Amino acid sequence: MHEKGSHSSGVTRRTVLAGMGAAAALSIAPRAGRAAAGKEAPQLAALVKDGKLPPLAERLPPNPMVVKPFEKVGAYGGSLRRGLRGSSDHNGILRMVGNQGLVRWNMEFTEVLPNLAERWEVNDNATVFTFHLLKGVKWSDGHPFTADDVVFAIEDCVKNKELYSATPAQLSVAGKAVVVEKVDDHTVTFTFAAPNALYLENLATPLGQHPTLFAKHYCSRFLPKYNAGLDAEVKAAGVSSWTELFRAKCGDIEIPSRWSNPDKPVLDPWVVKEPYSGGATRVVMERNPYFWQVDTEGNQLPYIDELNFGISQDVESLMLNVISGKIDIQERHISVLANKPTLSQNMQKGDYRLLSLVPSAAQQCQIYLNITHKDPAMRKMFADKSFREALSLGINRQEIIDIVYFGQSEPYQAGPRPSHPWYHEKLARQFTTFDPDKANALLDKAGYDKKGANGMRQRPDGQPVFFAIDVIPTLYPDLVDTLELVKSHWAGIGIDVKVNTIERALYYTRGDDNAHDAAVWPGPGGLDPMLDPRDFFAFHPQGTRYAIPWTLWYTSNGTKGEEPPESQKKRFKLFDEARSTADLDKRGAIMKQLFDITAEEFETIGVCLAVGGFGIIRNNLRNVPEKQPDSWSWPNPGPALPQQFTFTS
Repeated sequence: MHEKGSHSSGVTRRTVLAGMGAAAALSIAPRAGRAAAGKEAPQLAALVKDGKLPPLAERLPPNPMVVKPFEKVGAYGGSLRRGLRGSSDHNGILRMVGNQGLVRWNMEFTEVLPNLAERWEVNDNATVFTFHLLKGVKWSDGHPFTADDVVFAIEDCVKNKELYSATPAQLSVAGKAVVVEKVDDHTVTFTFAAPNALYLENLATPLGQHPTLFAKHYCSRFLPKYNAGLDAEVKAAGVSSWTELFRAKCGDIEIPSRWSNPDKPVLDPWVVKEPYSGGATRVVMERNPYFWQVDTEGNQLPYIDELNFGISQDVESLMLNVISGKIDIQERHISVLANKPTLSQNMQKGDYRLLSLVPSAAQQCQIYLNITHKDPAMRKMFADKSFREALSLGINRQEIIDIVYFGQSEPYQAGPRPSHPWYHEKLARQFTTFDPDKANALLDKAGYDKKGANGMRQRPDGQPVFFAIDVIPTLYPDLVDTLELVKSHWAGIGIDVKVNTIERALYYTRGDDNAHDAAVWPGPGGLDPMLDPRDFFAFHPQGTRYAIPWTLWYTSNGTKGEEPPESQKKRFKLFDEARSTADLDKRGAIMKQLFDITAEEFETIGVCLAVGGFGIIRNNLRNVPEKQPDSWSWPNPGPALPQQFTFTS
């Protein structure tokens, strides 16, 4: 058995991000006697005095998790201001608040640490994980958090086929869902059908939050199994089904309703006060009086009283708020190179310092042609590898890098970043040279040699070669600029495209319906190729946008979607083998085989290596690491523990 203690080292390590060693101050300290000696926020002390809240010692675990502040022990008070964009920016809240899983990442993104599970054991073949929960933790309404909640969340909710069409990939191996069982009130086992050596790493990511997401005493009332009168509640709520009511009341990891119900008990540092709902201009969250972490002097966290997420409709408004000192910490939506000179010039005016982000992504702009398009002619065109090669050779990447990214990148396709030990030269560099003559020759040979009156190529059926590329301007404005240049480059080889700027919710809807021609997204897997392999094969139901029906086939074990070709099936098998292999050298050798196939198939088209990001931190906001990983798997700034951020006077 391999055991992980509350502050021992080891278990799972990854590539160290250079220059971030100082961030190690965010660690877990010894727990002795913290609850009795600690202090609490003045507003909570007043509620205790008035008899409206139990004393601190009754709200904290007997041995609460202790967080060593990044710089110093903080002071209570203040409202932290941060910006969201529109009605579908729920992950902007998750990244700040939703870091309360069984385990979490350390600051360097190299090791999985205890969190709500204070320790665990893993059997020798990584099929059984036994988690020992931190005793005495309470939900935000004061109800105890126990093994029953974890079992309920997985067995009753996540494995409910009416709520989830397929068990999420993090909880399924070899086509079979995990089995979660209670050992005692504070011990649970997760048993997988095959080795799952990556589970702890996956558990530390946002998509690993399910075990701590649904409080049984609250969410069970929205399941037919526990509530015989649920039909009446569904009718009274004016919704069409119990599943719709469950989502509205209990949410899910990545949907707006996670933050729209103030009554839902959570384990987060702050709880919803003003919800994220239609027409909202802001989301306000106030401190959780039952939060289960303290600092090294026993003071209950969080230090900051409330979070105020203002909702802007455009980046310009957000930038104005930043420059005028109305935002305390922000990187999301403003981390565009074109903004950096403006932010640098206004540091004194806005009274802020710059935050540096180390990208975990590989690709700044990955272009996904829909190889599983509903239109047979479009499908045939996109599925032709020589067509994709021609488009790639037809992109003047250096011009894009110089104009859009100020020269701060290099031509790149996909795969781990050059600094990663699994870097794959062919996967990263093939077809990145600008060669319009070769591109034209490939297109002619592929049967697109005829042109219309406008000089654009035609398909063999006489229809124009034309397609739209979906992009979300509010989320990635630089990708719009990149695509406009790609559009001009492709026009030079006779290919006509439309840059289809759409709202984020529609982007996902079109993908879910397999209704898109093509789409773009930053290509992941640069520092976390095992955690986000969506560009290497059809892995992610929303992310692998070149073949979403194939991903549904993979995640549903062949019961949904569309059967993929053998090259995909071989990669499915290799990845399943890799993620069941604990030995990193052996795992890397397996992934090399997978990368070889991905490079040969060349399903997606990359533009350039992902560029480092940035943000701002108000000068009076302290305990914030000024250099952080930039990743969905390390959902910045959450793993930097905002609960220990503090304001200075």
